[in-house]
Amino acid sequence: MRSKIQLARAAALASSGFLCLAAVQAQTLAQAGVPEQVTITGRLEEDLPARLAELGTRVDTVTSVEIQNGGYLDVPQSLQTLVPGLYIAPKNGPFDYVDISFQGSRTQDVLWTVDGVRVNNRLYGGTTPLDTLPASMIERIEVLEGPQALFYGTQGIAGAINIVTKDFSDRPDGRLNIGGDTNSGRHVDGYFRDTLEGGHHFVVYASADKSEGFQPFRDQDYQPSETDRKRAYDVMTIGGKYAYDFSSDVRFTLSEQHTDAKLDFANTQQVLQAFNERNEDILSAKLDYTMSDRLQFFLKGYYHWWYAHYTEFDNDIDPGTGALTGGVTVIDNHDFWGFTDYGVNALAKFTPAPQIDTYLGYDYQNYAGNDVVLVIDKKTEHVHAVFGEVATTPAFLSDVRLAAGFRYNAPSVGPSATVWNVTGRWDVTPELFVKGTVGTAFRLPTAEELFANDPNDERGNPDTKAETSTNVNASIGGILGANMFRWEIVGFARDIKNQIGIQSFDSTTNQDVFGNTPGTVRVRGGEFILDATITSDISSTFSYTHSDAKDSTNLQIRRVPRDLAKATLDYHPMGSPFGLFASVNYFGDTFETLGGIREKYGDVAVFDIGGRVFLDMERHHRVDLNLQNVFDKQYATHLTRGFTDAGGNSYLVSDLGLPRTLSLHYTYSFF
Repeated sequence: MRSKIQLARAAALASSGFLCLAAVQAQTLAQAGVPEQVTITGRLEEDLPARLAELGTRVDTVTSVEIQNGGYLDVPQSLQTLVPGLYIAPKNGPFDYVDISFQGSRTQDVLWTVDGVRVNNRLYGGTTPLDTLPASMIERIEVLEGPQALFYGTQGIAGAINIVTKDFSDRPDGRLNIGGDTNSGRHVDGYFRDTLEGGHHFVVYASADKSEGFQPFRDQDYQPSETDRKRAYDVMTIGGKYAYDFSSDVRFTLSEQHTDAKLDFANTQQVLQAFNERNEDILSAKLDYTMSDRLQFFLKGYYHWWYAHYTEFDNDIDPGTGALTGGVTVIDNHDFWGFTDYGVNALAKFTPAPQIDTYLGYDYQNYAGNDVVLVIDKKTEHVHAVFGEVATTPAFLSDVRLAAGFRYNAPSVGPSATVWNVTGRWDVTPELFVKGTVGTAFRLPTAEELFANDPNDERGNPDTKAETSTNVNASIGGILGANMFRWEIVGFARDIKNQIGIQSFDSTTNQDVFGNTPGTVRVRGGEFILDATITSDISSTFSYTHSDAKDSTNLQIRRVPRDLAKATLDYHPMGSPFGLFASVNYFGDTFETLGGIREKYGDVAVFDIGGRVFLDMERHHRVDLNLQNVFDKQYATHLTRGFTDAGGNSYLVSDLGLPRTLSLHYTYSFF
């Protein structure tokens, strides 16, 4: 195995993510008084989201300026307010597990990448990779709505989200940021980037976040035996990128990002201490080659190493009275769970005639993981995939763009899957457009669903089929009032077959067995999005999403809210050395089933405000003051069960969202 890893590292030829929608980012940066740093490269992978947007996919871009204005510490905080149609509920504040729903999807139906490298945890579909991704490393986040299985593969059922880390710059650029918050949080980050003579580009960045945290459960939900009542985190990330231009047509890029983290796992009873220690590396490299105006390709590879060790020490209690005895029992002591994921990806674009673009690609992924805590046998899976697309250009029809494509996946475990996709966009007038996507997508089973073998608990099933879905996304939108208002109305529908879940019970081994459950999950819904430039100094966004997501029992899917609304307001007077920011995030009724009982939570609106002051005319010195959860709303982000010390009786427990938190940050920009 080690030789394979070393070979994968040596052969890695990839990095850097999809594209910056630079026009949008440039407008945001200009409004905030920050010089534009992003360069349009014209390279194949980086241009992909913009090309998909031209062909009918809805793409949102979250910029680093928006993230800084909101005072967000990690990726989930950044996305939960700023992206329409995306529900994110951090379990207990920053750097924790999250529940996700994108246009009525489940957590496991969204594909996540960092600089184009997939980072989904395929040990568990419901465990996202977001708990160790700080916001300070972000250049931008690209959010692609609807089925994205064609180019991006498994788990792109509801969408794909690419986190682009600090990008290259043609001139020197750097920043140092320090800050803290009222949860005893401390934050430091910085980066530097430049281009040297001879075609050498580089960027380095680092961040460190540490906090004692806040109390993640209500007072009445704790048992006397629980002595660790704050959820702490300690996350450090360092990264760097290097690119060399052999010529204007050939570039080699190499990147590496390393994370060390210690993350508390919150409990309501008996725990003295419980935490995960995380060690993660994302190594990638890529070769881009533009042979001519008609032929372009890239070859890339990646290696993702995600290792975690879980430790839990429990207080001993008297089984009759529940009283502490003074003893300690070791439940887990640095026990391993983790995975390695490496592969090669290639894509070529060929233009046989001015009216047509064609794409042909190949993916290879090798995935291995195991968990000694919940007992997932150590297994290895590999997947080969080929995909292609034919798309029209403006030379075919100036106001209409069309595309159609397919993807064939052949995994080593389980049956193969083939998906297709058709997209289109019609610019009816300069102020009105219609666009849409119709296609299929899939999700391969996780290691838990294939290989779990936990005695008296659960067992995987190697014969579990991939989930498949049929998807429709359609929208109409345009511009009103001399570019003051940009609006869009979106409708979406998704039917999922072969949904993966617990399918049977083996009485011989006393295990629940995974498989494909019968029936079809049906999702229907819509969005309304409005971006407004009210004056040259004031901009605002608003979005509302309704998702009717029904399982085979005709009930709303667990942890998927029916309604979601978001709004932001930013005041950025160019003639004054300050700015203001405000936002509201609302999620409606949400359901969870525990012990056979269906419980409801949600119907909560959380308000944030912030301000920034530039201390000098050149805007090198900046101070940000942010207040999150202004009204100190105590609300549930997730429901679980606790057990009493005496008698072991179960009761309902609410995981709490971030309380009212005041943060102060100082930023110095070098150039």
